[in-house]
Amino acid sequence: MALFQVNRYLGEDEDGGISKESRSLKLLAKLHEKAKEKQERFPEQTLQLSDKHAGRLDGKRTRNADYDRSQEINKCKKRKSEAIKSVLDHEIHHEPAEDEQKKGVKQNGQSVSGSPVNSPSETPVTGKDEEDKRTDCHIENTKTSVLSGFTLLGGYENKPVHKVHRVLPQWLAQPDVIERDIKSKLLPISDMGGLSVLLLNKLHNNGIQHFFPVQAEVIPAILESAQHGTVFGRAGYKPRDICVSAPTGSGKTLAFVIPVIQVLMEKVVCEIRALAVLPTKELAQQVCKVFLTYAEGTTLSVVMLAGQKSFAAEQASLSELRGGQRRSLADIVVATPGRLVDHMNKNSGLCLDHLRFLIIDEADRMIDSMHQSWLSEVAKAVYRTRGPEKMSIFRRIAPAYVTAASMSRPQIPLQKLLFSATLTKNPEKLQQLGLHQPRLFSSAKPRPILSDPHERFDFPQGLTEFYVPCTLSKKPLIILHFILGMKLNPILCFANSRETAHRLYLLVQLFGGVQVAEFSSRLSPSERKKTLKQFEQGKIHLLISTDAAARGIDITGVKCVVNYDAPQYIRTYIHRIGRTARAGKAGLAFTFLLGVQEKKFLEMVAVAGSPGIQKQIIKPVNLMSMEGRYEQTLEELAAVIKEEKKLTR
Repeated sequence: MALFQVNRYLGEDEDGGISKESRSLKLLAKLHEKAKEKQERFPEQTLQLSDKHAGRLDGKRTRNADYDRSQEINKCKKRKSEAIKSVLDHEIHHEPAEDEQKKGVKQNGQSVSGSPVNSPSETPVTGKDEEDKRTDCHIENTKTSVLSGFTLLGGYENKPVHKVHRVLPQWLAQPDVIERDIKSKLLPISDMGGLSVLLLNKLHNNGIQHFFPVQAEVIPAILESAQHGTVFGRAGYKPRDICVSAPTGSGKTLAFVIPVIQVLMEKVVCEIRALAVLPTKELAQQVCKVFLTYAEGTTLSVVMLAGQKSFAAEQASLSELRGGQRRSLADIVVATPGRLVDHMNKNSGLCLDHLRFLIIDEADRMIDSMHQSWLSEVAKAVYRTRGPEKMSIFRRIAPAYVTAASMSRPQIPLQKLLFSATLTKNPEKLQQLGLHQPRLFSSAKPRPILSDPHERFDFPQGLTEFYVPCTLSKKPLIILHFILGMKLNPILCFANSRETAHRLYLLVQLFGGVQVAEFSSRLSPSERKKTLKQFEQGKIHLLISTDAAARGIDITGVKCVVNYDAPQYIRTYIHRIGRTARAGKAGLAFTFLLGVQEKKFLEMVAVAGSPGIQKQIIKPVNLMSMEGRYEQTLEELAAVIKEEKKLTR
C-alpha cells in the first residue's frame, strides 16, 4: 500500500518498471521541489523546518555521497585492471595492420553490426567518453608503471625461454687427464721419484717393472701432498683431497697403497694413520693383502676389520693396555663400513685422533648404499675434543674457514682419497663427502656442461663385447655350448639374484661334464674364499656369481665374462665386464638378451661410451646335440629343488 502511494505521488503506476534506486532518487527530487514551493509561500516556517531537519538531510546526502564514491572507486579499479590486461595483450600480440583495424567499418558509414558510425565532430561527449579518455591516458602510463608503480624493465615481447644448462665445478670440468693407452704409456718404476729402495725392491720382486698411467699420475700427487711430513701439508696448508676415476684393472689399488706406505714407513710411534673403507669383505681381504705385501719389512702394522674374525679378536689386534694406558697396535686399518661403525660405537680401542689418510675405494657404491652414516661417525671420531689439558699440541679441529687464528696451531690434516671405475660426476652427491679443494684424475673426456643426463665411462682397452639374442629356455644351453662346444673357460657368469645363480648351478651340475661352482651370499666367507682360489687355479670351469664378485675383485685368469641376466644399470655392466681384460690384457664379454631387452640395453651401452658391441648368433643346430640330455636334466632339477624346499621348511 505504501509503495502504491509513493508511485501515485511520483505520478507512476505500480507496474512502471522503475528500479528501486531510480525511485528513491525521484522521490528525493520531488520532496526537494515541494520544500522549495513551501519555502516560497511560507518563508518563516520553512526556515524553522529546514533548521530542524538540516542534520537529517545532510546525513542522507553524506551517505549517498559515500556510496557513490565507493562505487566510483570500484569502477576505477576494474577499469585499471582491464587497462593493464589490454596493455599486456596489446604488447604480447602484434599490433593489427591499419586495414585490419578498419575491417569492421564499411564504406557507407555503417558498422558491421549495422549501427551508424559517427564522425569525431558528431560524437556527443558523455561521461562514458570522458572515462574512456582517462583510461587511454592510463594505458599509456601503464607501459612504464604497471603494478602499483613498479617499473617493468625490458620489453613485453614473447621471447623464447632458453634452457639453462647445469655447469660442473671447475675441478670436475677440468680434471687431470690420465692416458688411456695402458700398454704404450708405461713409466719405469726407477723413474718414479720419492720411493724408497725397499719399495722399489718389493715392486721388482712382485714382477712389476713399470707403472700404469693412473699410478704414474696419482702416486706423485699423494707424495707431494705429504712431502713435509704428516703434520703439515704443502706450504703449511691442508692438502687437497684426491679423486680418481679410471677403468677397472688399471691399477688403482697400487696407486694408493704405494704412496701411503712410503709416507708412513718412517713413523716411530704406532697410531692409526691410514683407514681404507671398502664395501665388501672380499674387497677388504684383497686390499689388505696388498698392504701386507708392501708393508713387509717395515715397522708398519696392518689390521683388517671385516668380520673374518670375532669381534674380540679384532679388538685385541687394534690396541692393548700397557702401564694403565691403551696403546695402538695398528698403523693401517682396512675395514668394511658396518664393522667399522661397530668398533667405534663399542669403544673397542679404535682411535682415529691421528688419522692422516681416509681411503674410500669403490666410492660411488659407498655414496649410494651407506647414506654416509659411516662417514659421519668417522668425522666425529677424527675431530672429537677431550678438553684443552688432555689434548696433544697437534690437536685437530673441525674444518672451517682458513684464517690466521685457525692456522696458528699446527694440526694433523685429514686427506681423503677416492677411487672408483664409475665415479659419479654429480656435484650434489660428491658434496656429501665434504671434500677439501678436490683434485680429480680421470681417463674420461671432460665435459664442462651437464647437457646430457647420461654419464659416460671408460671401457677396458682390451675388451671385446658381444650380445647374444636368445630365448629364456635356451640360455642354459648356450652356457653349456660356450664351455663344451666353444671351449671358453674359465667363465665368470653373472646372474641378477642368488636364486637364479643357485638354480643355474644345480642345472649345470646335473648336466655333467663341467666343473661348476656358485659364488653368492648363500656361502660363508670362508667358502667364498676357497671357491675363488679354486677358480683362479683353474679347477673350476664355470663360476656362477651374483654381483658380489662384480665390484673390484681381481680374479686372475678370467678370459670370458657372461651376463646370464642382462644388467639393469650401466654401472653394474661396467663392473661386471671389468673382471676380464684387466691390466691391458685381452678379454671377452657376452650378454644374453631377450627380445624385449635388446633395444633398451644396446641404447644404454652406446650412450655410456662403449667402443662397439657385436652381435653373436648361436645357430640352433649347434644346440641340438644337447637338447635330449637337457630335457632330462630339467626333470631332475625339478625334483632336486622340491627336495631342497622340504629341507628348508
